[in-house]
Amino acid sequence: MLQRNCMYAIRSTVVTLLLLGLVYPLVVTLSAQILFPVQAGGSLVVSDQGLAIGSLLIGQRFSSPHYFQGRPSAAGETGYDARASAGSNLGPTSLTLRSRVMKSLAQLARDNPDQPALVPVELVTASGSGLDPHLSPQAALWQVPRIAKSRGLSQERVRAVVFELTESRDLYVLGEPRVNVLLLNLALDRRFGRKVDAGS
Repeated sequence: MLQRNCMYAIRSTVVTLLLLGLVYPLVVTLSAQILFPVQAGGSLVVSDQGLAIGSLLIGQRFSSPHYFQGRPSAAGETGYDARASAGSNLGPTSLTLRSRVMKSLAQLARDNPDQPALVPVELVTASGSGLDPHLSPQAALWQVPRIAKSRGLSQERVRAVVFELTESRDLYVLGEPRVNVLLLNLALDRRFGRKVDAGS
């Protein structure tokens, strides 16, 4: 009786292992590759030279004045580490968070001297993942004066890029309008020429 029960248990384990550990992952992976090849490949963004320069799903650092800058990142030691996706978990009473926000506000004021309006909160706070690739249109438009000045363009031309690349709500009701920072910066380079700058 014991031997028979052990054989049942072993057979069940082997079948379950094969089905859920091998067959199911293979079917899901192949289905994704066939039905959604771009998404299954990481939603990579490719430059005009054919090089992968980022992903639509993962934010990255842009520090040059010629480019839109995304949300701060708490992922990893220096931020924007896709291997360490995480929020800071700092609450509104945290002195560390307050200090970080004040430092970000001071930096934004230095980088955007022509922008007297209040800073959008998302430009000084990290997202839950620390890798949010999007900004609200308002946060992108707030940066337009700096970018237009550094590129020698009119603000209207830079605003037009933001409006053109603004994504609407999913299914017209889910989420909020947003704009992908990497696509914005790529569009700036394609339309107005690449600006080479240290840290860009």
